[in-house]
Amino acid sequence: MTRKSTEFIHEGKYAAEVPVELIEDGTAWSPYLSPEDAHKLDAVRLALRQGDVAEASKYARVFALTPLAAK
Repeated sequence: MTRKSTEFIHEGKYAAEVPVELIEDGTAWSPYLSPEDAHKLDAVRLALRQGDVAEASKYARVFALTPLAAK
């Protein structure tokens, strides 16, 4: 059985919301990601580290983080 989930990645001044499917079965490793989703997370993480927002946007919603001044 699978269920949809969202993984969040934060790298530098960017954050990404990556849709994945978690695989649930009766094993002790459950829930886990498919190899394709694990590679997708790695690709998004690497793209954000390199500042390649266009590449990361192919797989995820990407956000630019802006620091706020404390009052």
